[in-house]
Amino acid sequence: MKSIVITGSTRGIGLGLARAFLLRGHRVTINGSRHERLDEALQSLAGFGARVHGVEGSVADRSAMEKLFQEASQRFGAVDIWVNNAGIGHSRRMLWELDDREIQKVIDVNLLGIINGTVAAYSGMSGQGFGNIFNMEGLGSEGFIKEGLSVYGTSKSALHYFTKAFATEAKGGSVKIGVLSPGMVITDMLFETVAGAPDPEGEKRFFNKVADDVETVSARLAEGMLASKRQYDCIKCLTKRKMIFRMLFGSLRRKDFFSSGNS
Repeated sequence: MKSIVITGSTRGIGLGLARAFLLRGHRVTINGSRHERLDEALQSLAGFGARVHGVEGSVADRSAMEKLFQEASQRFGAVDIWVNNAGIGHSRRMLWELDDREIQKVIDVNLLGIINGTVAAYSGMSGQGFGNIFNMEGLGSEGFIKEGLSVYGTSKSALHYFTKAFATEAKGGSVKIGVLSPGMVITDMLFETVAGAPDPEGEKRFFNKVADDVETVSARLAEGMLASKRQYDCIKCLTKRKMIFRMLFGSLRRKDFFSSGNS
C-alpha cells in the first residue's frame, strides 16, 4: 500500500487520480487552495475512510508545499508518489488582451507551483531515501500552439523543460522524476476553453473524436505511476499513433462530451 500526494486534486484529473489510487487500495492526500472545494472533494471520497486525507494550501507558497509533505508523511508514514497536478487556465484571449493579474496567477500556479512542489517533495523524499515525483503536462508541453492560450501553453512548455532539467540535476539520487502526459481530457477547464474558441462547434467535433474522460485517463496514469521504475519516466495516454487513428476513425466513437448534460 503506497502513500500518494496530489496537488490541485479537488476536481478534474487531480480528483480522478485520487479516486483511481484509492480504488487500487492505496492511501491518498489531496490538496486544494480553497477550503470549501477541499471539503467537497473529501466528502465525495468519504467512502474510502481513513485512507484519504486533505491538506489546504496554495502551490504558489513553498512553505505550504513543505507542510503538505510533512502532514502526508506523518499521517501515512511516508510519501511514495508525489503528483504536481495543480494547474489553471485563463480566459481565451490574445496575450495583449489579458489582464496582468491573470497572467501572473497562471505563472504562479502552473510554473512556480510546479517548482515549489518539486523542491518540497524532493527534499522530503531525499530524507526518507525514496520516492517518485511526477509533473502534469498539458497543451504547450510538446510545442503545440493554440490561439488564445499563449500564457497557459508557455507555462506548460516551461514545465516540460524544468522537469527534464531537474531530472538531470537529480540523476543518481534516490528520488525518481517523471512527467504525465494525459492527452486531451474532458474537464471543466476544457469546457471553458472550447466555449471561448473562435469556432466552438468545430472544436467540439474535434474533441469528441480524440478526447477521453477523466476516469479513463486517471486509471491509465495511476497504473503507469505505480509500475514506474525508471529514473526519468514519461507516462503518456495519447500517443501520436492513437491520435492519428482517432482523427481518421473518431467519428465512429459516437461520443458527445458536449451534450447539454455535460456542458
